[in-house]
Amino acid sequence: MLDLILPAAYAQTTAVPAVGPTATLFSFLPLILIVVVFYFFIIRPQSKRFKEHKDMLNALKKGDRVVAAGGLVGEVIHVGDEIVTLEIAQGVRVKASKASVSYKLDKADLK
Repeated sequence: MLDLILPAAYAQTTAVPAVGPTATLFSFLPLILIVVVFYFFIIRPQSKRFKEHKDMLNALKKGDRVVAAGGLVGEVIHVGDEIVTLEIAQGVRVKASKASVSYKLDKADLK
């Protein structure tokens, strides 16, 4: 009975694959590729949008028409460091956080 088990056990041994610098590099290649894809498709565009929004907020001035995060459309009456005063209707003024301004309306958007 032992004669039948031992040859089968020896037959199941496998050779150890050679591990060298190229094999290690190729094992990390998919991970490196995923990081590069995430950077170019997610991180870089998001940081670009954030920078454009920050530049738009810094360039706000009196008379600009803007849309706030809640959907309010108004004209900028006063710009402070953190607070913006918007006139959303004649005589109706609201104070909003400067960061809540979503975007500035162009002249073409006003028609």
